[in-house]
Amino acid sequence: MASLDPSLRRRARPSARTKLRPVKPATPPSAPFEQPLVAHAADIDELGHVSNIVVVRWIQEVAKAHSRAVGWDHAAYLRAGAVFVVRRHEIDYLGPVLEGDALVVRTFVAAWSAATSERRTTITRVSDGREMTRAVTLWAFVNLRTGRPTRIPEALPAAFAGAPASFV
Repeated sequence: MASLDPSLRRRARPSARTKLRPVKPATPPSAPFEQPLVAHAADIDELGHVSNIVVVRWIQEVAKAHSRAVGWDHAAYLRAGAVFVVRRHEIDYLGPVLEGDALVVRTFVAAWSAATSERRTTITRVSDGREMTRAVTLWAFVNLRTGRPTRIPEALPAAFAGAPASFV
């Protein structure tokens, strides 16, 4: 077997995972937040189960609902001059979600760094308690004026540390 010309070899890239450093050691992860939902006909793809795109939407919607529940709605982020944007999703699809399935989407912020947070989300089927989806999302806090990552204000992790357990 011939070896590749060294100029054609790909350079090793650093890991896609970003190591998170806490804002400060005393900042705990957030309390869990839960939101019920039902898979509707419009959520179903040509394979007869909930579309992957819908799952991504649910992950984003529960994160936004969690944020609103702790007092950080869109207007609060505008006042802060920065918003969270998804930098990376890692999603494990553990089983098909079908039309009519009652679900609980559960999320929490697992870690904070200077300009990012790591959020974990699960989707569980109510009828049997089976975990259908597991996700980890890396969110970057981005300055609205510059479009660049910016430091997360200490008030934000503090608000999530006292988050309510559910939202109906």
